[in-house]
Amino acid sequence: MPLAIIVPDRRTEPRDPEPDGVERMCAGNPEADYILGGGFPANSINIIMGHPGSGKTIFAEQLIFHNAAEDRPILYFTTLSEPLAKVVRYLQGFTFFDEEKLGTQVIYEDVGPQLAQEGASALIPLLREAIRTLSPRVIVIDSFKAVHDLAPTTAERRRMVYEMTALLTAYGTTAFLLGEYTEDDILLYPEFAVADGIVELSRRRLGNRDERYFRVYKLRGSRYLEGAHAFRITDSGLDIYPRLVSPQMPEGYEPASERISTGVAGLDEMLDGGLWRGTTTLLAGPAGAGKTTIGLQFALEGARQGEPSLYMNFQENPTQLMRTIRGLGVNLEEAQAQGLDLVYASPVELQIDSIIVDMFRRIQQRGVRRLVIDAVGDLASAATDPQRLHDYLYALVQHFAVSTITSMLNFETTGNVLAGGGMQNAMSYLSDNVLLLTVDGEDRTRRKLRVLKTRGSAHDTRVREVEITSAGLGILE
Repeated sequence: MPLAIIVPDRRTEPRDPEPDGVERMCAGNPEADYILGGGFPANSINIIMGHPGSGKTIFAEQLIFHNAAEDRPILYFTTLSEPLAKVVRYLQGFTFFDEEKLGTQVIYEDVGPQLAQEGASALIPLLREAIRTLSPRVIVIDSFKAVHDLAPTTAERRRMVYEMTALLTAYGTTAFLLGEYTEDDILLYPEFAVADGIVELSRRRLGNRDERYFRVYKLRGSRYLEGAHAFRITDSGLDIYPRLVSPQMPEGYEPASERISTGVAGLDEMLDGGLWRGTTTLLAGPAGAGKTTIGLQFALEGARQGEPSLYMNFQENPTQLMRTIRGLGVNLEEAQAQGLDLVYASPVELQIDSIIVDMFRRIQQRGVRRLVIDAVGDLASAATDPQRLHDYLYALVQHFAVSTITSMLNFETTGNVLAGGGMQNAMSYLSDNVLLLTVDGEDRTRRKLRVLKTRGSAHDTRVREVEITSAGLGILE
């Protein structure tokens, strides 16, 4: 069954997930186009808002160079924000920049001096003259908020916005007004009332790093993907990670009726023959209990059976993980040739949205049938918001079920009890199976395993002692 989530491929032109007959202008970014329902409506007026440094100018420049063509040029007005020379100098550092298009297909013009001298009223004559002489397909004004602030009264601001809207609408161009607006400004300023689209780029501090988000507030006559979508600024522009949403269950959906082996001696017997394919298993326990070993055995067993397996690791660096695999007597290169894919991401720089998108791309590209996440506690730290984490995990588990991907989610507990609120409870009820590892003993370390829950299946209710040997973790008789 194909994977339910749509992950845009940067090598192809994006497709509108819900075609509505509206002519679209691509944003130059497949993920942004996906969020926008295919792109910005053509011949529209759009506001790109956000605090200084949030990425507005980069987003607009990525868009104009993508849409540049020989038939009609694109006009980029710089006003009283950054000098034109500075804008172009920093533009040259991005891979989307094409010097051959500069001055012909993409025209930058600094109107700041004229605005500073004549005020906001100078904008309309400048636009009218540009339309008459250049016939631009796209007009960008950066920053329009700076022009807005030059108008001395509310009446003059409204008059300027009205005249600009009438001019742009009559001409049939697609306009982008950039500005250092806040969410509160949406209810105050007249440009938001006439805008067909409103997109916000925001930046929030998270510990020692920043997280950036792309959000659509308005897109007239169009469907779009709501919510905050994380992004990063790279030398290719904005890398956007669409928010994960729950899939639609296909009509006549039936869960798989096949059991698969965990790869752990004795555990399949405890689970009445193994795990149902397409189910999610929560493997919980304290540090050193054997979670990583069980997860690796589960993934390695899949590779041995010819099932591509993905191991997402946030706990051990690649060197440590390779040492653990080889300690199990496994030839790593052979396992990778059979279908094992190991992915490591540092928990310090973990961004939940980018990890999810990368995960699904790998699932699609490799046809992954088994997946291990070690550990979901790191995703909790990256999510920062408990509700956001819950929504992600719920959607994630539903995607796995629809696609019949069998997953194992490792979760580190404090002590030997899976109890308490928040994360533990959420993971327990989202999972089809819950396995709990414990560690005790005074004279020597004793590890034990119990099956707390299996959905739609019988299971062994006894607490069983386990041991870790060179062959991996096994259940003792």
